[in-house]
Amino acid sequence: MDYDVVIIGGGSAGYAAARTAREGQAKVAIVDHGPLGGLCILRGCMPTKTILRSSDLMALQRRSSEFGLLPVQAKADLAAINDRKNRIIGEFTKYRVEQLQDPGFTLFEDAAAFLSPNELQVGTQTLRAKNFIIATGSKISEFPVPGLKEAGALTSDDVLEMRAAPKSLIVLGAGPVAVELAQFFTRIGVKVSLIQRSHQILSGGDEDLARVVEARLREEGMDVYTGTRILGVSKEGNDRVLRFLHETQEKTVRAEHILQALGRRPNTDGLNLESAGVATHMGKIVVDSEMRTGQPHIFAVGDVNGLHEIVHIAIEQGEIAAHNAVFPDQPARKMDDRLKASVVFTDPAVASVGLSEKECRAGDISYLVASYPFNDHGKSICMGETHGHVKILCQPKTGKILGAHIVGPEAGELIHQLITAMYFNGTVHDLLKIPHYHPTLSEIITYPAEDLIEKLA
Repeated sequence: MDYDVVIIGGGSAGYAAARTAREGQAKVAIVDHGPLGGLCILRGCMPTKTILRSSDLMALQRRSSEFGLLPVQAKADLAAINDRKNRIIGEFTKYRVEQLQDPGFTLFEDAAAFLSPNELQVGTQTLRAKNFIIATGSKISEFPVPGLKEAGALTSDDVLEMRAAPKSLIVLGAGPVAVELAQFFTRIGVKVSLIQRSHQILSGGDEDLARVVEARLREEGMDVYTGTRILGVSKEGNDRVLRFLHETQEKTVRAEHILQALGRRPNTDGLNLESAGVATHMGKIVVDSEMRTGQPHIFAVGDVNGLHEIVHIAIEQGEIAAHNAVFPDQPARKMDDRLKASVVFTDPAVASVGLSEKECRAGDISYLVASYPFNDHGKSICMGETHGHVKILCQPKTGKILGAHIVGPEAGELIHQLITAMYFNGTVHDLLKIPHYHPTLSEIITYPAEDLIEKLA
């Protein structure tokens, strides 16, 4: 064999796998047709969070009189916002490319396709390896919306290169990417209409979390339509016109542009998985808890397996796959979903770890739940950030924390206190024993914990 491990894809999951395999003294090749850097750095987490910082500051400027400050006439320059984003992302990308070009790896910048379970066509070369790790990520899905292709639509990739903001925008979808970008555009002065098929935005999580964000979006001037069915799109002059059913009535919205943010799909295009004997289900590569496909020496990690489209989980999967490939005589490492976490960077933000109420009900898992609102918490009142609440789920007998959810200020930071407690199999009793400085946002965690302890008693 030419290599111990060949990794297809050099994003977050692929690089984590390559680094782990190299640390195990394996001979490693990385295949990535480029551009090098990966989704998170180039078109995902980092660029979107960079531009969101600009719109968050603009929203605070508009609230200046609330804090006893003279009003500020805030205006956005989308070209300058994206120039700042490009500078920052350029540095991140440079560092990642340097990592991939480390002499400890052999890097092939070309497309890859399986010829057999042990052979990979890379450009004009054929690579043979003991193990393969597929980490090709995801790509924007196309959906059969009548007339959308003819009318034309923007994607999240397009948004990150825009030089001028449109006057109006229709956003299709209400997952994390859709709601983050919809709020961004609303805050920089664009009239936004958000269209969602499900009865709530952020439909993967609990409704009580989503409703807080939905209310804030409407408060900021966005038109939010849930429970819809799209009928069709047409182009009239310079506008796109969307027809849809909402509450049994046909409605129409008109905007300069449409942002298609209905989701992503695993990027398996051109891999020729059939020749490798690798199975997929609904486009996702099927893997077990060791990240192995049906071929024990072929692994799939990150977005391409469709388990969780979250970077830190993709990194963990890459590390698990590389360990299991390089150390077959050691106990296999497995992915544990108990601590799965997610953050949506809206304002208010939504952060979760562990089980949701929706998942508990679906799995017939017994639980106790308690929540506490930010509008009754001292530090959040001082900050003027009173939207949302904290919610904790625990086992009815032991008080062991099953899940925790925050919708409110700094939710993405606060959730790590609860991730830490759950990592050590903590209980709601432990949350009260941990000292909490006053006044801080973090001490709000103690209030639902107190309620749950009373329920346990």
